[in-house]
Amino acid sequence: METGIVVFSQTGNTLAVAKKIKEKLESQGYTSNLEEVTIEGQASPGNKKVEFSKIPQVEEYDYIVFGSPVHAFSLPAPMSIYLEQLPSLKEKDVSFFVTKQLPFNWTGGNRAIDQMKRICEEKGATVKGMEVVNWREKKRNQDIIRCVENLGRKL
Repeated sequence: METGIVVFSQTGNTLAVAKKIKEKLESQGYTSNLEEVTIEGQASPGNKKVEFSKIPQVEEYDYIVFGSPVHAFSLPAPMSIYLEQLPSLKEKDVSFFVTKQLPFNWTGGNRAIDQMKRICEEKGATVKGMEVVNWREKKRNQDIIRCVENLGRKL
């Protein structure tokens, strides 16, 4: 089963979690590709003008993990626009995770996850898992372990 991990990461936090998920999947014998959504310049909350420098294709994957930071209590425009432009995700299993600085999931984590879920379900995907990693919290490492365990075994 081909697996893809597609992330948008500006500070490297989201990418660090994605790398751990990739390791977990590969330790179970799955082929896994890690791809980044990249843009020209920096993303800023409220700016919907995004120029992509790399747009990963997902057609070859059976299972896709999408990862993103949270910006201004929401999914950042680059990830939202990227997901919206994807072709059909019918017959694909997907999972999501977000990384965030503020301590409570209601401060954007849940909303960003819900946005990813809505977009992907509208495209026909089957959602397998969702996780929020609070980067600033003392329990960050526990959040990362939980995320990796839950999303790295959803096949």
